[in-house]
Amino acid sequence: MLVAGAIAVGFALTPSHLSAQNAASAAVSATPPDFSGVYYPANEGRGGAGRRGGPPPAGAQRGGPPPRPTQSAPLSDGSQGRSPDAPSLTPEYLAKWEVMRKSRIAGSYEYDNSAKCLPPGMPAMMNMAYGMEVMQTKDKITFFSELNDALRRVYLDGRKPTQKILDDPTYAGYSTGHWEGDTLVVDTVALNDATFIEGFTPHSTAMTVKERIRFNSAGLLEDHIVVTDPIALTKPWEVTRTYRRASPGNDQLREFACPEGLDPFAKK
Repeated sequence: MLVAGAIAVGFALTPSHLSAQNAASAAVSATPPDFSGVYYPANEGRGGAGRRGGPPPAGAQRGGPPPRPTQSAPLSDGSQGRSPDAPSLTPEYLAKWEVMRKSRIAGSYEYDNSAKCLPPGMPAMMNMAYGMEVMQTKDKITFFSELNDALRRVYLDGRKPTQKILDDPTYAGYSTGHWEGDTLVVDTVALNDATFIEGFTPHSTAMTVKERIRFNSAGLLEDHIVVTDPIALTKPWEVTRTYRRASPGNDQLREFACPEGLDPFAKK
């Protein structure tokens, strides 16, 4: 029995057996995480969790969307100037921002894309103000935002943007990604300059966005965003967004149907 035990122990420690174990462990660790689900900003108290993880404020509607912004009252009109942590604009683009600021302060929504029911674009779309659903397959991840039914796809199958795609910028841009361990690394190009980086900060068509998306704890998804624009920005702009996966019962987005509220004869 002693001999048999020694043989068994010797077999368990053979290099070939350890190699098989290591290969199996590597295969498990190489499996990317599943981001699928509906998410809301982590500090907004929606999706079944309160602010900073606590209970929702008294009288708050659990899982309900926030009020829709009105056409005549932009969420931020720039009357208090630019935030210290806002993207740092070149003189040319700071002058453009000033024109938009004066327009919004005057009550116009000429430069208010939300009032026009236009998609928020990238990276503003990743604010997830109204919640967002993530749908994941092996070769593609789709982000669907309730706000203006905005959609973006991240291709994971190795494809690259063609020149035709680069010459035809869109609101969401063209996103490709790959996994680095448990982190999704995404590059987005071909972005329409009719959108804003955040708030109503303008950018050029040379803007690119790089993201590193990962779970930083159970149910908490983190998106570290770096925006680079050699024409509009004096330096790259970085921000980290955190989203909480919605609990069952609070994980249904609603149709936004924004154009239903537009008056085609309304004056700007």
